[in-house]
Amino acid sequence: MTEETPGFDEQSQQPDVPSDETESKAAATPSAEEEAAPAGDTGQNAALVAQLDQARTALGERTTDLQRLQAEFQNYRRRVERDRVAVKEVAVANLLTELLPVLDDIGRAREHGELVGGFKSVAESLETTVAKLGLQQFGKEGEPFDPTIHEALMHSYAPDVTETTCVAILQPGYRIGERTIRPARVAVAEPQPGAQTAAPAEESTEAQADSENKESGGPDEG
Repeated sequence: MTEETPGFDEQSQQPDVPSDETESKAAATPSAEEEAAPAGDTGQNAALVAQLDQARTALGERTTDLQRLQAEFQNYRRRVERDRVAVKEVAVANLLTELLPVLDDIGRAREHGELVGGFKSVAESLETTVAKLGLQQFGKEGEPFDPTIHEALMHSYAPDVTETTCVAILQPGYRIGERTIRPARVAVAEPQPGAQTAAPAEESTEAQADSENKESGGPDEG
């Protein structure tokens, strides 16, 4: 009796080896994890975009705030500079106003020929100093009277003027830039009242003569 080694079915015992068709189908079909991955990336990208937009909005707001603060600071600097200049001008004007009587005395001494010697040197130094501070003298004989810069202390009539005119400067005026610290004190003269009425009377006489000539047909021809 021959002993047979128990065999086995070769087909049933062979390991399952996937065929090429099975592998291609498996490769073409994505797994559940692979399907979930793109959805997660999309959500993450959306969150990053939202954060970027929020950061841009915050940056725009901070930039606007910074520009506003810069503008306010520039306005503040200009205002401080204007105030500083105004305070300086007021201080200089107050000082020079106190020196005006001294300058008047120097002017009177010069007119009377008394500005000589050491007094003349001191006076000229003082006039040079106040000129450097911006003090300007104004007021001349013969200029038209301007109530904004002149103060009339004397009044008269004159036949040789056609408007109210400054005929004498009693005290010169002084200004700093466009600011008048003392008006010029002057004597003014106005045109003679008769001179104002004489011209219209002559014009009326001439107009009447012309009218009579027209009514009579013109002057007689010889």
